[in-house]
Amino acid sequence: MSILNNDIFKAVAVDVWFDDDKLYILLSDGREMGVPLEWFPKLKKATPEEKADWRLIGGGIGIRWEKLDEDISIEGIIRGRGAVYRSIN
Repeated sequence: MSILNNDIFKAVAVDVWFDDDKLYILLSDGREMGVPLEWFPKLKKATPEEKADWRLIGGGIGIRWEKLDEDISIEGIIRGRGAVYRSIN
C-alpha cells in the first residue's frame, strides 16, 4: 500500500499570481502553492505584463504564457519539478 495518496495530484489550477521571487498557484482543493521563479527562467526574466498574460490549459491541469512560449504542468509543480529541472534531466 502506498503512503502517497494520488488524489493530491488531481487538483487543478484556478488562479495564478506573482510576487518578486515566486509564482503562486491557487488549486481547486484550496491549496496555495508558491514556487521560486528560479525554477522558470522565462518567467523570472519576464515583465509584469508578460507574467500577467497567462491562461489555464486543459481545464486547469496547466498554465500557458503564449508570448513567452512557456507551459507549466500543475502536477509538475506539486511534484516539485520546474523548467530548470526538466532541462537538466
